[in-house]
Amino acid sequence: MLNLPNCITLVRILLVFVFAYAVSMTGIGAAGSALIQQPPAFSVYFRPADAFICLALWSFVVGAITDFLDGYLARRLNLVTNLGKLIDPLADKMLVSTAFIYLTAVGVCPFWVTVLIIFREFLVTGLRQMAAARGVIMAADRLGKWKTAAQLTYCITALVGLTYGSNTPQPFRWLSTGFSGFVCVQALMWTSLILTLWSGANYCIRNRHLFRD
Repeated sequence: MLNLPNCITLVRILLVFVFAYAVSMTGIGAAGSALIQQPPAFSVYFRPADAFICLALWSFVVGAITDFLDGYLARRLNLVTNLGKLIDPLADKMLVSTAFIYLTAVGVCPFWVTVLIIFREFLVTGLRQMAAARGVIMAADRLGKWKTAAQLTYCITALVGLTYGSNTPQPFRWLSTGFSGFVCVQALMWTSLILTLWSGANYCIRNRHLFRD
């Protein structure tokens, strides 16, 4: 059933493609982290890539907002559906995985971290498919929601640093420059990684009966 929360979830999936298209048009390769020294959004001569990197950042931010908005409206308006339980986690995984792949491509996130993040998402998706085959809809639990919140926070912080660098507006400038910014980004990365592995293990333990034939 396509109610309002489910439509918002579908918008988040659309924003994933907007984000992916935008970052592909920036021309940023493995040396993309140099944007921190020369932020494109504040270049003297405006280039098309400047608009695309800003579009990537804000499409991701809007997508993260919809992640909390659709769940809130579904509970508030009593519009929780089986379709929503299936596509909401899928939209989260698409948004987060795309951002982590991009951050790895520009040298911000280690490759092995992205592999673990995506591996966990595939694992839980497989568990949901196994549960669905038995007529059970496996919705996201509270730990999974905290995991998603940590991942989105890390990705947004890293994307702000890549987009604006030293020109990040106050009072958030310390997040993207200097040692304090580095520590903050690293702390967010490790927090999201720990919560990702923890929630993945929790899903496997709680649904271990699905592995029995």
